[in-house]
Parts: sequence; structure tokens; C-alpha cells
Amino acid sequence: MKIVTSLSFRGQCKEAFEFYARVLGGKITAAFPYGEGPPDMPVGPQYKDWLMHAWLDVGDQSIMGADMDTDWAPNIDKPKNGFDVTLHYEDGAEAKRIFDALSEGGQVIMDFAPTFWSPGYGNFIDRFGVPWMINTMGDPSAA
Repeated sequence: MKIVTSLSFRGQCKEAFEFYARVLGGKITAAFPYGEGPPDMPVGPQYKDWLMHAWLDVGDQSIMGADMDTDWAPNIDKPKNGFDVTLHYEDGAEAKRIFDALSEGGQVIMDFAPTFWSPGYGNFIDRFGVPWMINTMGDPSAA
């Protein structure tokens, strides 16, 4: 079994997934726009370039994504809450690099720093509205 997080956007899925792929060193293996769907699919022409399905592989992990509008997902325009995409790293320098890159242009909630449980942890909402936690595994006293 594999648990995969699926993220929803409002026309930014392609941009977000290209950004995530670049920062995380992943590969987009699927990116299907609504405009390439079945001809009888009831989607307006303004959504033809939006992605109905995207898949990003990073190592043996994956993230799915899609663009949604308020007609299909009434709360899509609201801040995302109740979850975080969480990344755990052995290497504190790599965790900090990822934190800095993904949080650029977003809103840092807790700056990356040692905590009582981790030698390095931080959380933020990225420029696409997705909440993230970046954690370093290991002995907190090693920081």
C-alpha cells in the first residue's frame, strides 16, 4: 500500500508541481489538462489548460494534484487547513535548504530551528496556499 497526498489548486497546479519537482528533485509523470479530456466532459473552455490530474514522483514517494473551481469544490478558495505535507530528513542542511526553497514567497509560520524534538524543524504555507512541515530526524541535542 502507498498513501499519497492529493493537493487541489485553482489554476496553479502545473506551476506548483513544476516548482515542487525542481525543489525536491522529483519527476512529473502525469499532467493531464481538462482540454484533453473527453469531448463531452462538462468543463468550460476557460479551464482547458487547468490540470485535471497531475502526479509527481520524488524517490519512492508521490504527490497527486488537480485544479478545481468553486463550482466543483466549494471551499477551494478558502485557506487549506487540517493537514500539512510533511517531509522528514536525516540531513539538517538538506532539510533547511528545502525549507528555504519551498517557503520562498509563502508565509513562514515557524522558522526552521532546533526544537525539543528535532535538530531542525519549521513550518510554512507556500506561495500556492499549501501548508508544509519540514523536520529533521535525530537527536535534538545534536543541533
